[in-house]
Amino acid sequence: MSKVHAVVGAQYGDEGKGKMVDFFAAKASMVIRYQGGGNAGHTIVNEFGKFALHLVPSGIFHPETQCILGTGVVIHPMNLVKELETLQQAGIATHNLVISERAHLVMPYHVWQDIYEEQSRTAKVGTTKQGIGPAYQDKVGRFGIQIGEMRDLNRFQARVHSAYVQKVQRMPELVEVAGSYEEMWEELKVARKVLLPYITDTLPLIKEAVQKNHPVLLEGQLGLMRDIDWGIYPFVTSSSPITGGVAAGAGIPPTALDRITGITKAYTTAVGAGPFPTMVDGDAGAWLRDQGQEYGATTGRPRACGWLDLPTLRYGAWVNGYTDLALMKLDVLSGLPEIPVCVCYELAGKRYDLPLPAYQLEHVTPVYESLPGWQEDLTECRKFADLPEAAKTYVKRIEQAVGVPVSHISVGPARQQTLDR
Repeated sequence: MSKVHAVVGAQYGDEGKGKMVDFFAAKASMVIRYQGGGNAGHTIVNEFGKFALHLVPSGIFHPETQCILGTGVVIHPMNLVKELETLQQAGIATHNLVISERAHLVMPYHVWQDIYEEQSRTAKVGTTKQGIGPAYQDKVGRFGIQIGEMRDLNRFQARVHSAYVQKVQRMPELVEVAGSYEEMWEELKVARKVLLPYITDTLPLIKEAVQKNHPVLLEGQLGLMRDIDWGIYPFVTSSSPITGGVAAGAGIPPTALDRITGITKAYTTAVGAGPFPTMVDGDAGAWLRDQGQEYGATTGRPRACGWLDLPTLRYGAWVNGYTDLALMKLDVLSGLPEIPVCVCYELAGKRYDLPLPAYQLEHVTPVYESLPGWQEDLTECRKFADLPEAAKTYVKRIEQAVGVPVSHISVGPARQQTLDR
């Protein structure tokens, strides 16, 4: 295993990063979540059961692996407490989790603000209303509160009270939906008692691990097309899930990265608003959704489904710098007589090999080529050689189009249903 290995989403999020982080974490001494909040989840299936993780790094199931919630993450305190309790009730130890003292808090008033702002928009962004965007707004606006500030109870209470008063002054419309300061403070006090032992300065831990060449794994939330800068703005998340977000969110220099694995499904899915060129409606879209069980791990929302989008994978090969790809849910495509793959977009008589800004992408027409399908069940395959020829051709076509090797192929939700090439 490469010593510093980043796992990033190559599509719109929900690609199956959690499964691959769980897979790679078996050989990692440290797993770091470097950005995002609890508004999207990773679904993990292992010997302990099926879990939807929202904040806790996917390496938590390996008791010898240190799991870090990094500086770039935003944390809703009580939601994290509930997630830890769920894991502990399932017999999963959480002593190996640490939280960066510099990570910012998602406060209850951020959730209220998120709901209000989404309702006020003429064109909905598709927020999950978990308070993530407003928390990042306050972080950038320098109104935020870092989780390390919980240590000094009196100072923390003063900071929370001041932030609450300022928020209501700046957004008086929130008064009707916001709970009282007293209710919020009681919830924070309960969460604080649970979380205090986990909070620390994570930089010395990370620095030591990297300098000693320990295998370090980095996981982000969502994917390239939801990046605040390079995604389909404004239908994006409020942070950078791309490789460029690793250095800032984890505290690791970019020169330390050895490997960058882009995670892509064998088709494409998306949750939320914004352009999605290869989306298919009707029976084909419903078939993909049902075969792939495409429902959000956090929200339960049905995902929009479509054919594989090669321009997006090419885009990420440059922006993210993939050293390899992991191809998820190849088994879902079994049973199709042929499989359309988008090779480029067409707009006003021109063809484009890479995605365009959202205001143009919503007008493009995908250009497809059809590849032969296969009827065989792939879920028992354990080597690339076990795949039917049409499935091998499909994988090789992706490699040829993107210029990046496919190192792993998933043919089912379990760890052992991962082909390592």
